[in-house]
Amino acid sequence: LLILDSLLSFRWLVIAVGLVRAYLAKGSYHSLYYSIEKPLKFFQTGALLEILHCAFGIVPSSVVLTAFQVMSRVFLTWAVTHSVKEVQTEDSVLLFVVAWTITEIIRYSFYTFSLLNHLPYLIKWARYTLFIVLYPMGVSGELLTIYAALPFVRQSGLYSISLPNKYNFSFDYYTFLILVMISYIPIFPQLYFHMLHQRRKVLSHTEEHKKSE
Repeated sequence: LLILDSLLSFRWLVIAVGLVRAYLAKGSYHSLYYSIEKPLKFFQTGALLEILHCAFGIVPSSVVLTAFQVMSRVFLTWAVTHSVKEVQTEDSVLLFVVAWTITEIIRYSFYTFSLLNHLPYLIKWARYTLFIVLYPMGVSGELLTIYAALPFVRQSGLYSISLPNKYNFSFDYYTFLILVMISYIPIFPQLYFHMLHQRRKVLSHTEEHKKSE
């Protein structure tokens, strides 16, 4: 389990290093997506296994929350950013990639040090504090990227199925993306306030433990 957490943390470090190297080489943060496109697709698709890890108790996270987070990221990676080439140069893509990367490095560092029974307070604090900025940052990047994709999806008819056809079934991907954006309204606050509750619970417990010492 320790090795697993270390590897999961390492894969996001690869993306972080790729972003920094590309930025230093180009001297600009624009279009950095291309520098980490392949590892992002590979690692984020592999993250589907995390749902099983949670289901079997290998990783101490909620199955439902993990499934939503992983599936939404896989969707953003493949069904939006990969499929709509025009959005790959949008700064919003970098916004959610950076938010994902920092979040996951912190999360799996937290798990790794917890398993070693030597969790530095700084990592615990970062795990339950930086999300206050990183979650809205990631969600903003995701929503802005989907929004940027809409006109191209409408124009190309991407993934849409029109009538008549032998299955008597129609699907409008443009409308589907709008519904995905709307779904963030009820779901994001629940995740965000859940983390705020966890933060109060964990950090207040830590403060009480320090005082008792």
